[in-house]
Amino acid sequence: EVQLQASGGGLVQAGGSLKLSCVASGFTFLDFSIGWFRQAPGKEREPVSCISPSDRTTYYTDSVKDRFTISTDNTKRTVYLQMNNLEPEDTAVYYCAARPLLFQFGKLVCGMDYGGKGTLVTVSS
Repeated sequence: EVQLQASGGGLVQAGGSLKLSCVASGFTFLDFSIGWFRQAPGKEREPVSCISPSDRTTYYTDSVKDRFTISTDNTKRTVYLQMNNLEPEDTAVYYCAARPLLFQFGKLVCGMDYGGKGTLVTVSS
């Protein structure tokens, strides 16, 4: 059974930092891309970032580049999202997500074939 257990959300002031963690189980870790989607109130779910644990290739949506950093500890089957300089626009429920590894036009493709329960990130202004 695929399980993705996310943690680390919370309330932070604008400019602050949070670190999300996602522990994965039930699938071959190195054969998947793993990352984060988010859904803000009244908006569609969007990919934020993902990583290929096998070669550390990453993807970031434009709005979080230079602020968020995704990383993986393959020995712990855990993916992290370090979020710095948070903005009120980052307020959302963040979901850990995984999909079989796929590259298109040389870029890592994020997907939510499997998803866990979300963790709420609230950034106050």
